[in-house]
Amino acid sequence: MSIVRNPASRIVIFNHKGGVGKTTLTDNIASAIGRLNKKVLLVDSDPQCNLTLLRLNKDFVDRLIDTSEKPEGRTIWSALKPVVDALGDVKITKPIDLEENRWLVPGDIRLVEYESELNAYWLECFARKIRGFRGTAAMSHLVNALVDKYSIDFVFYDSGPNIGPLNRIVMLDCDYFIIPAACDYFSLSAIKTLGHAVAAWIKDWSMITQLAPDGIYLLPGRPRFLGYIPQRFSIYDGAPTKAYARFFSRIEKEVQEQVVSRLSGIDRGLVPRKDVSVKLGEVRDLRAQAVRSQSTGAAIPDKSFDEIARRIVERTANWQS
Repeated sequence: MSIVRNPASRIVIFNHKGGVGKTTLTDNIASAIGRLNKKVLLVDSDPQCNLTLLRLNKDFVDRLIDTSEKPEGRTIWSALKPVVDALGDVKITKPIDLEENRWLVPGDIRLVEYESELNAYWLECFARKIRGFRGTAAMSHLVNALVDKYSIDFVFYDSGPNIGPLNRIVMLDCDYFIIPAACDYFSLSAIKTLGHAVAAWIKDWSMITQLAPDGIYLLPGRPRFLGYIPQRFSIYDGAPTKAYARFFSRIEKEVQEQVVSRLSGIDRGLVPRKDVSVKLGEVRDLRAQAVRSQSTGAAIPDKSFDEIARRIVERTANWQS
């Protein structure tokens, strides 16, 4: 198995709080980047399979999951099962062509079986055991192969709403992460926990890399904070209503104190330059449009996604320059 990490920008839109629209943002930002003539690989790394169910017909998804352990299997579990069973390397599956420059590695509820092994893999990394490094890097190996085969420019992981071992390795495989934040008190509280967790993961992985045997493939372990996106707020006369607008400055404050400050304390290269805004854009309440999108399979026609996509493409191309 190749140990070459391909140059595509890997991104996760991450917040362990549920109901902040991670999947909707991931899907629509990826669509907008595809319209910019960039090739995008979507990886559904959430055992709930929300992104897969959003993009694909339920009957088709059921067939994918029913055949995931067969030779023709195409889900993320199909790829990872040989590693979990200690029978071989990652199986390079064929992603689903979504058109408009997008491909999808479908999710699978059986991904929980991989997640259940990850704590053991993590401890084995500290013990310098090859099995631990192979296990933690399994998804990264799959992405490497697909990025190379399809000449991918951007990879987007869709993560579940938790701070668990699966999201830990997703984050450590990513070059960048984005925080979605709803305009409510629960999101404000979650930002603190999120910042603490990401900083701890980076520090732990730094220790592991120092212990790693020579020549072994390693996750990069340096996710850079690309920015945050406040969303799900109501507007009146073209601007957020007062009830929601008051959260904007508080979200910015929490992000600066709990994320930017923590990460810059580890490495200033993990956060944007001080003259660059960490707010990537805003997405108003689009729940009605999201329901229609789920029924039609089409992206939500809102220009905010196009603006965010352009910023992501520009910022990843010019990071810290």
